[in-house]
Amino acid sequence: MIIINYFNKIDNLPIIKYHNLVRMCNIMKFSEYSKQYIPKINNAIKSIYERKLNSVENPFLKDYYSELKDYFLSGGKRIRPLLCIATYNAFTENRNGEIVLPSVGVEFLHNASLIHDDIIDKDDFRRGKPAFHFRFRNYHQKYNLKRMIDVDFGNSIGIIGGDSAYFLGLESYLYNEFEKDLNLKAVDYYKQAFIEIANGVLIETDMVNQKNLTISDYIKMISLKTGALIEKSILIGANYAKVNEKSLKDLSIYGINLGIIFQIIDDILGTFGDEKLTGKPTDGDIREGKKTCLLIEALNKLDKIKKNRLVELIEKKDMTSDNVQEIKDLFIKADVINSCKSLANSYFNEAKLSLDNLSKKINESELEFFENLLNFVFERKF
Repeated sequence: MIIINYFNKIDNLPIIKYHNLVRMCNIMKFSEYSKQYIPKINNAIKSIYERKLNSVENPFLKDYYSELKDYFLSGGKRIRPLLCIATYNAFTENRNGEIVLPSVGVEFLHNASLIHDDIIDKDDFRRGKPAFHFRFRNYHQKYNLKRMIDVDFGNSIGIIGGDSAYFLGLESYLYNEFEKDLNLKAVDYYKQAFIEIANGVLIETDMVNQKNLTISDYIKMISLKTGALIEKSILIGANYAKVNEKSLKDLSIYGINLGIIFQIIDDILGTFGDEKLTGKPTDGDIREGKKTCLLIEALNKLDKIKKNRLVELIEKKDMTSDNVQEIKDLFIKADVINSCKSLANSYFNEAKLSLDNLSKKINESELEFFENLLNFVFERKF
């Protein structure tokens, strides 16, 4: 309760009070946009899975793709396809919905990375429901399978599940109404995003073993792990709208910075959020020793005695609940929530500047969407 109360107190900061006011004034447009397109996005995802399910006869493959389909449709904010759609709509008056199908490719890639992340991080739940690999651990137990232990079975199917999601995402660029050259460019952006996400995860994995990390190291990592796909989602939409190079640069800046803000807030919520809202436990990042912005800031701000104690706790193999709580207390003493929020605010301002540059070139409704989304990501609690 103390931690949650502390987290809520940051709303008293002048910067954040300003963003709260803006958010209250504008959030309806973002909600309306989401309400309009999320059902269409989900239908496009369903269509890809229905095509796949109709193409297989093996009973296990039917179970496998049905479970993958259910995993995709069990939740998610659909921010990446929404960004793709909004970018396309921002530069064209053509709103017959043809952009919806290619927009879902990035959602497949996003979920592919989540499936693999949950295996790497040993997270059994996603969005408050079983993670994909955990579903097949339960499948193993339900059917009392004899070969391979349930954990290994679930992880093996999960690895393949992430791979399947990645390749299924490519179908969104093969079965749409756009020109071949535009689809090939979209596939190239998709490939770039995949490589950058993988590089970001590799750097993040290595960072667990690194000492004396700086916030700059962290920003470089999340720019790849999180920022790249958000940026490419925007650029794919811009590609289909045939946007000029100057506007592409501002869109790219907006996307990368939006991704950075998203991950910083995600790190804060991963430790100090409300589990009922986030759907994930608040001790996962700590138990893994993940180099979040909170941990890096604390290590760089605490005095020598507290820093050594934090290092000792983070390196414990069998961390107790009391150890987790002590780490959270050290984070609070280092005031890392406010410093990380301030960091996010600096990238907020950069993203806002790029939108100012675009303001006279794009449709007003989409400009409002981009502004609303920026505020939503900065202020989100889930």
